[in-house]
Amino acid sequence: MNSKAMKYVTNGTTVLFLAAMAVFVIYGMGTGLFTNKQELQLLIGTAGILAPLIFILLQITQVVFPLIPGGVTCLAGVFMFGPFWSFLYSYIGIIIGSFINFYLARRYGQNFVKRLVAADVYDKYMSKINSGRKFDLMFAAAIILPGFPDDVLCMLAGLTEMKITKFALILLIGRPASLIFYSAVGLIG
Repeated sequence: MNSKAMKYVTNGTTVLFLAAMAVFVIYGMGTGLFTNKQELQLLIGTAGILAPLIFILLQITQVVFPLIPGGVTCLAGVFMFGPFWSFLYSYIGIIIGSFINFYLARRYGQNFVKRLVAADVYDKYMSKINSGRKFDLMFAAAIILPGFPDDVLCMLAGLTEMKITKFALILLIGRPASLIFYSAVGLIG
């Protein structure tokens, strides 16, 4: 396959994947699936042995489309699978989704990211991107600490010159901290 054909296949696959995820997000937002922990548990609970896979796909979706509250899915996971398995499934899904965000931004650039990120959030963090090491430190802190728009920051990291190995290292080491927080909150709440 030549490079032009490969480009069309890659772009077509990306568009289909994003379209399928968008339909799922629209459905979930319209039905309250993503804002109601009980509804989410019911959907995943009826999936039987496929429940972990569906939950991982849901976590990927909530990272790529940051309209879905990640805290809700993480907490629902704790109730469905217990703290350990919820942590593991969330970790897998969120890591995959974060790499997708990084790839999409790197591949399709600033205009693509602007379409998915709120203008005020985009402007706030874009000023830090050009500060090099300062952005890397802020990105690492946002990944470790809960409450930051870390999914959006993964996209913005794709717009920087950050090497994928550094991105992966920050993500793989830092992400468990916020997931442990959500698991603990789920056990308490």
